[in-house]
Parts: sequence; C-alpha cells; structure tokens
Amino acid sequence: MCGIAGGINVAVAAETVLEGLSHRGPDASGHLHFGNAELFHTRLAVQDIAGGDQPMEAEEYAIVFNGEIYNHLELREQLLSGTIFHTRSDTETLLQLYRHYGSGMFRHLDGMFALAILDRKKKELFLAVDRAGKKPLFLYREGERLFFASELNVLDRVMRPAIDEEAIAAYLRCGFFPGELTPYRGVERVRNGTWRRIALATLEEETGSYFSIRDLYRAAPFRGDEVEAEEEVERRLRESVRRRMLSSDLEVGAFLSGGIDSSLIVALASESTDRLKTFTVSFEGSYDEAPLAELTARRYGTEHYTLPISLDLEQDVERILGAYGMPFADSSAIPSWYVSRAAKEHVTVVLNGDGADELFGGYRRYVPFANGALFGLASLLSPLGKILPPPDEKRSYYNYFFRLLQLAGKSGLDRYLAATTDLFEGVHDFGPNRYLERLDRQIRSCDLEGLSKILCLDFELLLFGDLLVKMDIATMAHSLEARSPFLGSGILELAPRLPDRCKVSGTTTKKVLRDLAKRYLPPELPDQPKRGFEVPLRQWVEGVLEKKIREALAPGAYSEQFLERSWIDRLLEGRLRISPEKRAKMLWTMYALEVWKERR
Repeated sequence: MCGIAGGINVAVAAETVLEGLSHRGPDASGHLHFGNAELFHTRLAVQDIAGGDQPMEAEEYAIVFNGEIYNHLELREQLLSGTIFHTRSDTETLLQLYRHYGSGMFRHLDGMFALAILDRKKKELFLAVDRAGKKPLFLYREGERLFFASELNVLDRVMRPAIDEEAIAAYLRCGFFPGELTPYRGVERVRNGTWRRIALATLEEETGSYFSIRDLYRAAPFRGDEVEAEEEVERRLRESVRRRMLSSDLEVGAFLSGGIDSSLIVALASESTDRLKTFTVSFEGSYDEAPLAELTARRYGTEHYTLPISLDLEQDVERILGAYGMPFADSSAIPSWYVSRAAKEHVTVVLNGDGADELFGGYRRYVPFANGALFGLASLLSPLGKILPPPDEKRSYYNYFFRLLQLAGKSGLDRYLAATTDLFEGVHDFGPNRYLERLDRQIRSCDLEGLSKILCLDFELLLFGDLLVKMDIATMAHSLEARSPFLGSGILELAPRLPDRCKVSGTTTKKVLRDLAKRYLPPELPDQPKRGFEVPLRQWVEGVLEKKIREALAPGAYSEQFLERSWIDRLLEGRLRISPEKRAKMLWTMYALEVWKERR
C-alpha cells in the first residue's frame, strides 16, 4: 500500500509531495522526472520488500502504483510465461501486463489499485482505478496543468484549487460527495472501473470503462438453486480470502466485529494460518460487540485483541476529520481511526468485511425494496408521516416504520437519500443544484427495479463515495493496509447475478451469508442484526463535543453560506421537529464542514 502523485506542466518541490504522502508509505519514497511530467511515490512495503521500490521502470514505461494485485503471480504464469522478471513485485507484473495488453489487462486483475503509467515513447500518461474504487485517485486540471494524488490534502497543498460551493451544498444534503464530485473546482475523483490516457503535450484525453456494476445486474442471472448459490459464494469467498492472506510478505490480521461478515472472513482466513491475529474495538457509550467477537475468536483459536478505545475526542476529533482533505460526515470514521491505530501496533495488513452489505443486502432498509407490497401499503399511509411525532430511538421499530412512511411517497434522489443518509430530508431545501440534478438523473436512469436498484446505487454512490473513503483514510493515516475479500473480482462478478431471495428473504437480510454463517460460526452470531460501528453520536454531540460544535457554528460560521442563521440557531437549540438522532447527524455534518474549512 502506498501513496502516489504526479503532474504535467506542474512545478513542485518533490519534498512537498513526498512529505504529504509519507504516512501512506513510510518505508521508501521515489521521484521520476521526464520532460514536462513527474511521478511521485511513497511505499508501504508489503510484497517483495527488497525489490518493489517505485517508480519502477521497464524500457519506455514507468509506473507508480498504490494497492495490491492478489493474483499477480498466477497472471505471470498464465499471461506472461515468456517474460523475464527481475522482482517478485506485483508492480512489475502490472508494468509487464500493460506492455503486453494495454487497458485490456484489467479484466484479469483481482486487486485494489490506483495507478499511473508513463509511456515515454508515446509521451502519454495512463491512469486507472480498481473495480470498486478502494484506492482513491484525485485529478486536477486547469488550463495546461494537470496534477493527481492519492489524497486531497496533498493535491490542495500543491495546487490550491478554489472551493466549489455548489459541491459543498451537495455534500450537506447527501452526507458525502457523490461520484466524481469533490469540494474543489477543477478537481474530480477518478471513477472506479475506469481509465484515462492523457497526452503529455496537449493534455488531450481518452477515457474508458472496464467495469460496471450495472452491467452485471443486467447480465444473465445465476441459474442454480439456493444451495448451489451458497456453495458458489463459499467457494469464491474462500479463494478471495486465500489470495489476500498469501499475497503478503508480512503477517496478515483481521478486524473482527460481532457481525457475520468479518466473522466469516476470520473463519476462512484461519484456514491459511495457524494463529491469526484478530482485533475488536470496544468503547464506552455504544453497543459492545466484544463478547460476540470473542466467541468467533475462541472457535478459531485466534490471537485476539479486544481494543478498549480510550476516546479523547476533544483532542483528536479535528485531526481525524482533517485527514480526509474534505468535509467528511460519516461518524464511524472515529472508531475506524482508533481501531486502525491500535491494530497497527501488531500488524501492517488487516482483512475487513467491507462491501458485503452493499452486495448481499445487509441493511434493514433494504427490506421494503425487496418486498414491493410494503411500499404499496406505506404509500397509502404516507400522509401519517406528516403528523406522527419523530422517533426518539434509532433502533426502534417505530423509527423503521416512520422512515418507511417518509420515503414511500418519494422518487429519484429524494427517495434514495431518505432511505440512506437521511440528513436534511424533509427539514431544509437547499434549492437548485446542478450536481444534485445530475445525481437525480443518474438515479432515475438506472433501469433496474426493487432490491437490485438500491443495491446497485449503494455500490455506485455510498460505497464509493463514503465507506471506502472512510476505511482508506482511517487505515492509511496509520500506515495500515486494509484488504476486503468481499470486493474480490470473483465475488463482484457473482453477487449482482444472484436472485433477490438469496439476499433479502422476507425480513431476513443477507440471507445467503447468514446460511453460510450457520456452518462456520457460533450459533449466537448468524441471526444478529446489522450493526456496523455503533457510534454514540447523539451522546457526543450533546456531551463531550457540544462546546466545540457550538463554537464552530457560532455567528459567522461557514455553514451560513448554505443555511440561514436563524435555522442554524433553531437546530442548535433543538427547536426543529426532528428526532434527536437526526439532529445529531445534521450537527455533525455541519461541524465536519467547519473543521475542514478552518483547517484549510
């Protein structure tokens, strides 16, 4: 795992870029200059520690690469059998694959990556990002200048782009920056499953796509029955875990919660090692998943660490939020940051369960999408949503019923946000916004139906724009590499083709994984509800962080560019007709904006 950057027609001190990326790659750094182009790299050495330094060169090509290719040794045998290699590094495998197959190489890769390849003969720069977008790549263009980087903080430091306040308004409403959007003018995040080829002389650009989750949902469905589906998921998940365990010269550990996703990963990972290190986070004020995690740890004899997180939010919160280089509203970034810091004391590589919920239907909010009759009934009752009191408890059945009524009569972006982040929905109108209008068109253009549509959109929007960003920054801030077996190529190509009944059956979410879990996990686990990181956000907002939030949102706050001062005051004083949990989420989202603006 590494940090990469580079530019065309950009004069920048190498030390500035390499220092900004050093936490992503503390083991080595490199810099290459060719004409009007430059490449930068900082390395976290995991594979071929002695021979994998970058930029790496082969004849007319040079590459900087952030990520891991888990099947690269297999590809050497299958596709590059006559090639002479000088290292065991996956970086060299990528370079040789590009020499032989160009952009056609991507259909063979199982891995996570953001890469830049310089073709000195053709005078071209080639950029690409993995299927899911696990490894970020931000790209800035202005006139004849181009710069790219793994993190926005580095790009901002070098190029100082102007703020795009219409993008900020979109962030406030969505709770994340959807798609290519960033808080800066002229800066985009390169989409997952896409590549760019850019001429060094003119900056003329050719683009291409090699992966689309929508295409897989439209593809021929899986033809087997539920037993065969479970067997195929098991086979592919085992292979994905095995590859991620074995493609490392360093010990690989695993995050272990009380849920079935990470527990299944641990069960299968234990087949590849005698003593797997596992890590569970536990901190005051939230659901304690440690007892359930310990059941799995004992069953598989792992070297288990329960990490009692001593939160010093007043001291750490601005540093945590500041690491993202943009306003970041997902409050589970806090425990993710702490558990990553603690795990780094023991390992450099960890497995996690990212992607399972979005591929296999793990959230409770998916149930009505899989059961159309529920939406029909809720539509008839939706007028009640205007008169019923807002819920007090996040995990209550009343909260579920209330939210169902709220979204039943909506469509497009309104329905999507009501079903997912549910921040300012029904509370504040941000007015016309070209980015939100484009997002609404993207949602409406999805020709899928029911459960498939919400799963597809969550993969394209929420996973890419929020969840993977959270984990990348939280882990790389501590030079920790996170690997996600559920986002392996085999799983990605299978899950969209499975029938809905394998994902959500009645009110049972993640059906195929729960069935699989019954064979691998302690009996207490398979029927546990989805929890994720249970963050006591309301307690934080009303307690330890209340003073900071009030100070940040005092008169003159940046949020006044988007929300009326009187409205902010009513929110601060709790005088809006919303649930306490929703109030806490809105205040946190605005606070994250203020922290970013102040630190910039």
